[in-house]
Amino acid sequence: MGGGTGGEMSETVIRVEGMRPYNVTIGRGVSSLVAGAVPERAERVLLVHSAPLNDPAVRLRAEIEGTGRSVLMAEVPDAEAGKTSEVLAGCWSSLGKAGFTRSDAVVGLGGGAITDLAGFVAASWLRGVPVVQVPTTLLGMVDAAIGGKTGINTAEGKNLVGAFHVPSSVWCDTERLRTLPRDELVAGLAEVVKAGFIRDQSILEIVEDKTASLDETFDFDAALPVLEDLIARAVQVKADVVGVDPTEVFLREILNYGHTFGHAIEQVEGYSWRHGAAVSVGMVYAAELSRLTGGLSEAEVKRHRAILGGLGLPITYPAGRWEALLDAMQRDKKTRGSLLRFVVLEGIGNPVRIEGPDAGLLKGAYDAISE
Repeated sequence: MGGGTGGEMSETVIRVEGMRPYNVTIGRGVSSLVAGAVPERAERVLLVHSAPLNDPAVRLRAEIEGTGRSVLMAEVPDAEAGKTSEVLAGCWSSLGKAGFTRSDAVVGLGGGAITDLAGFVAASWLRGVPVVQVPTTLLGMVDAAIGGKTGINTAEGKNLVGAFHVPSSVWCDTERLRTLPRDELVAGLAEVVKAGFIRDQSILEIVEDKTASLDETFDFDAALPVLEDLIARAVQVKADVVGVDPTEVFLREILNYGHTFGHAIEQVEGYSWRHGAAVSVGMVYAAELSRLTGGLSEAEVKRHRAILGGLGLPITYPAGRWEALLDAMQRDKKTRGSLLRFVVLEGIGNPVRIEGPDAGLLKGAYDAISE
């Protein structure tokens, strides 16, 4: 992690290595630098954004146009409703009509769903054009916009259609978090906590120490330095992992801790749950599975519940839905053949993968989180 530009604006810049390295810039007001980050060769820019972000999108369009490019606006449905084949096809149509070439670019402004969609638009148009990601939610900043996973949902599951396509840069303007409902901010913290459980235990210690500053009475200005520290640490974890394994051949799978069960909840609930809330329950499920397979102690499972529950995230799921959840997990993109795959822990900070665990263990972990 590196310091920023001085003056009033302070930045942390994290380098994501790999075949096509890029920077993730974190700080207050860094969205003012996005226009200058559009690749120099781009004459046309597609700005993908959701309706709630119309005002900042209009401002960003003016800034990009001020650099001599033409900007095409693509306002899409908010959240998971924007990640459909119909919305994707509409973006393709806009690009075709505007004559976008391989040297032109896409900018994604919004939460994780928008950056997923914008990334896939860029990955699929002319087999790949540059994309600049400008996440506006905590979830987008620490997870979705980084690492090049892009995609859309289908009726059969989440993110089953997609591609790996790394951004040319990522800009995390922490001032944008000020406008988020606390529930959405807390949901993003689930991915931050995940980074703590799989690698950087200092994240867990910070959250345990600062939970009170993030409770229902939290003051954004007072909490922002803590949030920025947590964001930088979580981004560094992801950068370290995806820089080594960009296409999830081996190491990157550890980032799926809590996600197999979490994605199943999202599908069973018709995507009415926030992603972070589902992943929170998914991590407790994975912790219980880790306990049943001998990897975690009861105390370590309780630590999962205390940290996540202390933030106000859900840590249980209703009983009587096991068959639907199991069916959803069997169609998860991480499954190989008929083998379910899970990331579990052999101690905090030591994730491992298991394939085809005993059905009784899977059901036992579900029973342990059911209410």
